[in-house]
Amino acid sequence: MKIVLAPDKFKGCLSAAAVCEAMAASIRAVDASIAIDACPMADGGEGTVDALVAATGGRTVTRRVTGPLPGTKVEAPIGLLGDGHTAVIEMAAASGLHLLRPEQYDPTRTTTYGTGELLVAAAELGVKRIILGIGGSATIDGGIGAAQAWGARFVLRTGQSYSAGDRRLTGGDLKQLLRFDWPGASKQPAGANVKLLGSATVTASVPHYEPLLNTRGIEFIVACDVGNPLFGPDGAAPIFGPQKGATSEQITELDSGLRSLAEKLLRTPLADAPGAGAAGGMGFGMMAFFGATLRPGAAIVMEATNLRERLRDADLCLTGEGKLDVQSLGGKTAVAVARICKELNVPCIALTGSLAPGHERAHDQGLTAAFSICPGPMTLEESLHSAAPLLSDATTRVLRTFTAPARPRG
Repeated sequence: MKIVLAPDKFKGCLSAAAVCEAMAASIRAVDASIAIDACPMADGGEGTVDALVAATGGRTVTRRVTGPLPGTKVEAPIGLLGDGHTAVIEMAAASGLHLLRPEQYDPTRTTTYGTGELLVAAAELGVKRIILGIGGSATIDGGIGAAQAWGARFVLRTGQSYSAGDRRLTGGDLKQLLRFDWPGASKQPAGANVKLLGSATVTASVPHYEPLLNTRGIEFIVACDVGNPLFGPDGAAPIFGPQKGATSEQITELDSGLRSLAEKLLRTPLADAPGAGAAGGMGFGMMAFFGATLRPGAAIVMEATNLRERLRDADLCLTGEGKLDVQSLGGKTAVAVARICKELNVPCIALTGSLAPGHERAHDQGLTAAFSICPGPMTLEESLHSAAPLLSDATTRVLRTFTAPARPRG
């Protein structure tokens, strides 16, 4: 028997690699003869750098950049892939919500400037392609901080202008934005459509614009796992603002600011592109400023790890993530893995920290079954602290059930 392990991280407690280790230890304890193929996954958030570097035989370098709050500094990794000309960056490493204490959550005060500094650092390493995972951000600034770090100049209604090295722009500056300046900046209208690639098929198309910034000949690919537009009821501020600490009043202001940003950049059609609202509008910002292509993060990792081929002769696939819910259907790891398993007729079971209402819809996507690793009621703190042993116990139960011999009838 061969079992492929293809889980994402359990946020706040276990990396994807640690999840694989806990699953594998349980499998070996039940039956040491089972072949285990561990393939840690990610969907564009934390763990994406590690997954892609490991899959391609690359290496990691570290840079000190601005954190999610202006005036703070963090150490953030840049993954250099084995092909020698591709870098991979996690937005969360520089601009992530996990870098803040809960009392610091406020997307009117946070910035993507540090993410922009990572993009600059990768460019200085001579790469030709940059993959940016945009999950887990603390920001809603439409990418203006990142563009500022790259060299863009923004003029506010006060008459003050800010470029690289100046005060870091934040989400709160969106409502004050007057114009964007860049020598030779593109003001071209929409041209031919370019395709937005999904995991296997074209899922949408968006208007094509020349990037507003000089991209230095670098191709930008954004790993994104949500399909929200930039503004409106399903936009970045109303949907993701509350979890980043925004008040109802701030949500209204941020939503208006994002709409104004798209209008002032003459890129309003891009605001409706699937994923434009991801990471507080960073999806839009990367398309508008850098000419980036948005792709599902899980698809990028699955291609790099050659997951499809590794599953072809598998008898079972175990996947998992911290929470399985309706949002998981948008392209998060467990469901993305299940879709490939469905195509290959491989049973796929997910082990998760929690199962939210609506997770049953994942069964139609190819997930055979899903189980919470929690055996009974417990606090979040208890489950995070005991995640590894809980995961091991759940894996053991699933495997014993899956491998149990059928009893003869009669």
